[in-house]
Amino acid sequence: MADGAGGVPWSRLAALFALFFSMCLGLGYPGLNRVDWRTAPGLADVQWYVGMVDGDRVPFPDDHRQYRILVPYLARPVYWAAKGHVGTWDPAMLGLLVVDSLLVAGTAALLMQMVMESAGDYAAGLGAALIYLLNFAVPNLRLAGLIDAGEGFFLMAAAWCLFRRRYWMLPLVGVLGAMAKELFVPFLVVFSATWWWCERRRMERPMAAAGWMAASWALAAATLSLVQWRVAHVAQTVIGFGLSLRGDEPYVHHFLHFFVDRNLWYTFFWLAPLALFRLRRLPRVWVAATAATAIAAVVLDEYYSGLPGTIARTMFSVCGPLLSGSVGMLLFEGPGEGPAAVQKAAG
Repeated sequence: MADGAGGVPWSRLAALFALFFSMCLGLGYPGLNRVDWRTAPGLADVQWYVGMVDGDRVPFPDDHRQYRILVPYLARPVYWAAKGHVGTWDPAMLGLLVVDSLLVAGTAALLMQMVMESAGDYAAGLGAALIYLLNFAVPNLRLAGLIDAGEGFFLMAAAWCLFRRRYWMLPLVGVLGAMAKELFVPFLVVFSATWWWCERRRMERPMAAAGWMAASWALAAATLSLVQWRVAHVAQTVIGFGLSLRGDEPYVHHFLHFFVDRNLWYTFFWLAPLALFRLRRLPRVWVAATAATAIAAVVLDEYYSGLPGTIARTMFSVCGPLLSGSVGMLLFEGPGEGPAAVQKAAG
C-alpha cells in the first residue's frame, strides 16, 4: 500500500481525518440547539456569519466581516440541504459547523504529519493532533459559528507546504486564505518570509522558492481586493484597507487588556508552559516563523484595537499548532524514536 506523509498509509491518514472530523462535530454540537448564538456573550460575530449563510444579512454595510466569504459560502450548500430537515437544529449553524469541522480536522491532520516527521514518532504526531483538538479554543472559538477555522487551516497549510518544500502550492493557499480572513494576508507574508530567510542556505533553489512565495503574496492581496470589489464595489489596496481599520482605543489601555483576556488565559495557560520543554526539538525554522508571525499579530491587534477575545483566536491560529506539537512530543513520544518507529506504529 502506498505510504502517505511520514510513512503512514494514505488509508490510515484518511481514517484519522474522518475521526478528527467526527470529534469536531461532537465538540461543536452545543451551537446547534443548546446555546443560543443570538444572545450568547462573545458570539456577536456569529450573527453576521449566519446572515451570510442564510441570506438574512446583518445590516452593517461597511463592516469588514462581509469580506470573509470562504467559510459562510462553503456552508451554504449544507444549509440549503438541511433546511427543513434537521428538526430543532439551526441549519445555518449546521452548515458553519460542518465547514469549520472540516477545516479544523484538516489542520489537525497536517499538524500530525509535521510533528510525526519532525519527531520520527507516530504517537507524538497523533498526540499533538488530539491536544490541538481538545484545546479550549477549538470548541469555544473554532466550532462556535465563527470563521477563524479557515485562517488557522490555511496558516497550517502554508507551514506544511514550506516544510515539505511544496512551494508551488503556496499561491493556492494564499488565494483561499485571503477569502477566509483578511489578516491571513499579512500573516502569510511574515510567516513565509521568515521561513525563507532562515532556510535559504539549505534550499536547493532559494530564488525559485522566493518567487513562489512572492506570487502567493501578490495573489492573496489581489484576491482580497477582488472580494472587496465583488461584495461592496470598493477598490482598495491591502495597505489602504488595513489602515482604514484603525481602532480608537489608546494603545497602552488596549495592551493592558491583553493580559486579562480570559480567552487567552483559557487557551494558553497550560499549553504554553508545557510547550517549552520540547520546543527545541521542532524545526527551528517553524519556531522562528511562528514567533515572527505572533509578534505581527500582537502589533496588528494593537493597531486595530481588537475586541475582547480577538487576540486569543488570532494567537491560536498562529501559535496553536506549534505549541500543540511540542506538548504532543512531551507527553506522547515513545522510547523508539526515529522513522522506524513511525513505520512500526503506522503499520
